[in-house]
This record gives sequence, structure tokens and C-alpha cells, in this order.
Amino acid sequence: MATLVIRGGAVYDPLHYRDGEIIDLWIENGKVVEPPADPAFRADKELDASGCVVMPGGVDMHCHIAGPKVNAARRMLAGAQRSARQLGVHEFPRAGNAGPVPSSFATGYLYAGLGYTTAFDAAIPPLHARAVHAEFADLPILDKGFYTLLGNNQFVMQCLEQNNQPALEAFVAWVLNAAYGYAVKIVNPGGVEYWKSARLPLDDLDMPIGSERVTPRHIVRQLAEAADRLSLPHPVHIHCNHLGIPGNWRTTLATMQSLEGHRGHFTHIQYHSYAGEPNDQATFGSATAQLVEYVESHPEITVDVGQVLFGDTVSMTGDSQVGYYLHRLTGRRWFSGDTEVEGGCGVVPITYRDKSAVHALQWAIGLEWYLLMSDPWRIAMSTDHPNGASFLAYPQIIALLMSESLRAEMLARLPAAMRSKTILGDLKREYSLREIAIITRAAPARMLGLANKGHLGRGADADVTIYSRQDDLREMFEIPRYVLKGGEVVVDGGELRSTPTGTTWHTLRTWDDAFEKHMASFFREHYTLNVKNYVLEPEDLAGQTAANSTSG
Repeated sequence: MATLVIRGGAVYDPLHYRDGEIIDLWIENGKVVEPPADPAFRADKELDASGCVVMPGGVDMHCHIAGPKVNAARRMLAGAQRSARQLGVHEFPRAGNAGPVPSSFATGYLYAGLGYTTAFDAAIPPLHARAVHAEFADLPILDKGFYTLLGNNQFVMQCLEQNNQPALEAFVAWVLNAAYGYAVKIVNPGGVEYWKSARLPLDDLDMPIGSERVTPRHIVRQLAEAADRLSLPHPVHIHCNHLGIPGNWRTTLATMQSLEGHRGHFTHIQYHSYAGEPNDQATFGSATAQLVEYVESHPEITVDVGQVLFGDTVSMTGDSQVGYYLHRLTGRRWFSGDTEVEGGCGVVPITYRDKSAVHALQWAIGLEWYLLMSDPWRIAMSTDHPNGASFLAYPQIIALLMSESLRAEMLARLPAAMRSKTILGDLKREYSLREIAIITRAAPARMLGLANKGHLGRGADADVTIYSRQDDLREMFEIPRYVLKGGEVVVDGGELRSTPTGTTWHTLRTWDDAFEKHMASFFREHYTLNVKNYVLEPEDLAGQTAANSTSG
């Protein structure tokens, strides 16, 4: 049994109330263990972390790293792929491109280079699950999983129309098992299906979609109840209607209220926090404070931010309507894909400009969310990669959160027209290293229900990031001294040293066999449907993903 000890580092492990405590961290067989009882015991390998900051491996709970829209963006941005920064490597095992949407191999390498060891793709149609698992098999180092799109699924809406909640719950259980998905994802509930047929946006949450019983409010409410009744590790993951539209904060608030006490995670919340009037960009403003007040009084709700940063990137979403809206707004080329009976997607290149008052306000609204939320355990860092920016921008966000003077310096360079519409300049809060460890590690792991991630207590996966202390916070978090995955050094001084195979997380890894058999029986009892060819059968996929779903 090989052992490793990380000596003398300042450990930031919020789950176990370690706030810079200088301790030795012991690892055995890929897990964190208690220090040996015998003080004379010598580990097989030692890493000197004196003067360094030690944190669990980073957890990105919302990003786009696989699937049809990601691959469409890779084709659309082929020229940009060759121009981006590459991670220095010692023995680079596979070729890969970087850019706003890195190739599969480069995605794993670059995440590891930042100290991240876990990432979840945010929106996969069940019909595309097989291809996504094949991509995951080629995505090194990271543990990963995906959320399964159901908010515009025809069978879901059929269950709602028939007021058949047992059939809905059974279908959710079956499709997550069949697709090897991790959680239920809702994107523009009902709105994508409506737009595909009518080419018009839904007016409000109570607008019928072919039936009085099928409305966006009903879709959210019933899928949230299904996720809770099934005791899924992660609550329903919600991308609200009217993304990016002035005045959409009212829709966001109404969607939160529609949960009626059920758990819900609201993703890229920055894009859903806008004051103003629809179709009038001049009224664009921030309604962050109103939404923060509601979230903080409702502990069943969590959020990630979707921070915007300035530069070139690409918008990709399971929301066809948003893709079309951005195409019309920017005049840039557009890709749209409709997935049979399940949803759609839109892809549009986009450039966030610091001279644009709207883009600058989007940047400020994201930071407002981080700084106004008093409980960091309820908010997770994200850029909705690559929509607001690449995940490579996380060190820049960390530096902004930890330095009020840096935020003030950037604000002074932005258009004066936006400064009167944000309270960012009045927010003096500076994040501590403990709070950074929470929003990038401990909180997203808790939100996902991953008991072995996001902390460094006994039994935790030995995913560890060691940072050399520096005055330049952005540089400090850009190039860790060491990154360990399962106790193995994968990055050393900015160079890739090894590329272990990561785990694919799915519901079968969290449910026991008895529960799985119960749900299969439940589905057959309450509803009859020929689903053989709808998505993957678990037995079809098991051999294909065996290497990815047996570790960790």
C-alpha cells in the first residue's frame, strides 16, 4: 500500500474548519487517511509544501465540455483553436487544441493545469448520451458527469398533460439510468419546444404549451418534485426562461417561487438578473440585490454565477431561442440544432467588449452576486464555460474577488453609463482564501452530493492542489506548484506529468441495486412505452464506460 505525505502546507479545508492550518496531509491508495499512529513511520514519497497553500482539487459544476453543441463550436472556431495558450508539458501523450472550446484531450490537461480535477457538463440530450460518453472516455484526468436535458422533452410534457406524476418520476429515473446521466437539467422550460414550432418566445411562466396543464411553471415544479422524491444527489438544475433579456429578473424570481419549497439550483444566475424593460436595451440594469434577498431566505436554493469577462468566446446553449436572439443582435454566424422530441441548441461566436455598457454591466452583475451573497456555501464559481468566458479565466475572477482595489481599477476604465447602474463600487468585501476554497471546491461538491470531493478529510479522494504563495493572486492560481489526482502527481510546476483516467459519475453510482429494481418495476406498473431505441440501455453502455466508472 503506497503512501504519500504532503508536509508543512497551509491547508484550507472549509468542511473540516481548517483555515490555513499547518499540517501534514497523508494519502494512501488514492484516499486521504489519518496520520500514522507511529511517529517514526516513513511514507513512500514526500512532497514539501512549506510556505504553500493546500486545497482540495477544484470542482466545476457547470461547464460545456462535450456533446453536439460543443463540437459544433469547435468546428465554427477552428482558427481560434490554434492561437491560445498551451499548458507546458513534460510528456504530452496526445495532441490537442486549446482556444475558447478546447478539444477533449486539451480540456483535461488545461483543467488539471489550473488545479481542477472534477467537471460536469451542463446540458446533454439523452439521445446524444452515447457520443458524450465516448468523448468522456477521451477526456483525461478529470472526474466528470453530465446533466440530462428534460425541460422540453415530449414525454415529460405528455406526463404533465395527463397529470401523471408517478409516470413522470418513473421516466426521470429510467432516462437517467439509461443515459448514465447525473441530474435533471431544465433549459428555458417549455420555451425551446414552443420556439421550435412558433419561432416566438414564451410570454410568461403560465403560458400553455399545447395544453393548459403544460406551462413553464408546471414543468419546473413537477420536475423539481420528481428529483426530490427520487432523492437525486443534485437538485433540478434550472436555466430560466428569458435569458439575457432586460427585465428578466421577474421571470427568475417567479421561477424560484414556483419550486414551492422543493430544491433547485439556478445556473449562470448573472444572465437572469437584469432590470429594465424587454426589447429596450437602454433600460438594462442590475436586479441582483432583489434576487439575492430571496435566495438567502430560501435555503433550498443554490446558484452558480456565469461570470462574464472581456474578450472573444462563444455562446453555446441548449436554448435555441437564445442562439437566434444573439445571432440577430450581433449579426454573427449562427448554428442551431433541434434534437428530436428532446430540445435544441444554439451556437454563436461572441466578443465581450469593455467599451460596451451592456457587457460591462454583465461583468459587474456577476461580481455583485459573489459579493452580496453572505453565505459562500450557496454560490459556486462558474463562467458557464465558454459562454461568459473560458474556465481558464477562473484565476482572474479569484483575483477580483480578493482585491477591492483591483475591482475599483477595472471599474474606472469601464463606461460611465454603466457605473450608475451597479452597486459594485460600493461593495468593499474581499474574499478570503477560505471563501475561495468554498466557492471553487467545497460548495460545488456539496451541491452535487459528492461526499468524497471538495474536502481533505479522512476518506476523501486525494485530489489536491498546492499553490505557491504570491502577491500576484491571478498568477498564483494560474500555475499551481503541484496538482494531485487520486494521490498521483499530474502537474508539477506547470508541467503535465501523468494523465490518469478519471471517473464518470452517474446516478447508478449513487443508487443501490434495490432502488434501481424498484424504479424499473414502478415504471412498468404505471406506464407502458416502447423505449428500447429511445436512448442507451444501461447494459449497452456498461462495457464502453467500464474504465471510467469503476474508480473513485
